[in-house]
Amino acid sequence: MIDQLESVLPLAVEWASEEEQRILLEGEALSGSELADAIVVGVRHPERVRVLPVEAIPSPSHPILKAASEQIELLPSAPSGLTLQYGIFVRGDCRRDRHLVVHELVHTAQYERLGGILRFLRDYLFECATLGYGEAPLEREAVEVAARICGLGSARASRAAAGALASGSLG
Repeated sequence: MIDQLESVLPLAVEWASEEEQRILLEGEALSGSELADAIVVGVRHPERVRVLPVEAIPSPSHPILKAASEQIELLPSAPSGLTLQYGIFVRGDCRRDRHLVVHELVHTAQYERLGGILRFLRDYLFECATLGYGEAPLEREAVEVAARICGLGSARASRAAAGALASGSLG
């Protein structure tokens, strides 16, 4: 499985980079409160972040990348959000969901901390493939930080985390 991840990683990076550029061109800047949330979660360059509401979160169309993603079940079936460094896709019906946006902003901070798309995807995909999406440390960090920032108590945070996993809020 790890060899397969390494072989599709260049395709994943290419797809993520292209989609990030699309979001940066077509997306909207963060609102004032979203900028404040981005700073709190540790995004170094919140002014670069753009959010693009879409009907459905896109997935890779390249046959090899699509097959690999499906084979190792990396992504939830109907995600609510997807972060590609400074570009964030959100389903249009979730655009004003603060918890989701904060969760995705945590992923932006992780991209920065890890040094960009290649390093983030290598770590994130490896974690999801080996530990499972819900147990991946980068995903758990996003769930926990979003719960803390949005003021959810521990019981509510657990329910929100379960809801995020069920609704497919992902990095």
